[in-house]
Amino acid sequence: MNYPEKKQRWVEHEKTQPESAGEGVTRRILAYTDGLMCVENVFEQGAVGALHSHPHTQITYVVKGAFSFTIDGETRTVRAGDTLLKEDGVVHGCTCLESGILLDIFTPMREDFIK
Repeated sequence: MNYPEKKQRWVEHEKTQPESAGEGVTRRILAYTDGLMCVENVFEQGAVGALHSHPHTQITYVVKGAFSFTIDGETRTVRAGDTLLKEDGVVHGCTCLESGILLDIFTPMREDFIK
């Protein structure tokens, strides 16, 4: 996969390559450094982001759509404009209720996403 380069100052969306991140989910790696990464996830209605955890703090901004999100055992419905904080090691996941887009910011960067 051809990703933007680390520390690439300008990342044009149309030049990024979407990749499957599960059934009904497409991921695009956007700008990143060693300490920070921006990732766009496009969900079809009904797609599931399985419960998981990782050693990264993650902030998710709901760009579009509606999602049922579970973070550390608590489930809420979130919509466009909402922001979620998932600290490192916290179990989280979602189900897409209305097709949508999530913008994820990770610290440090997700090296596993660019391998």
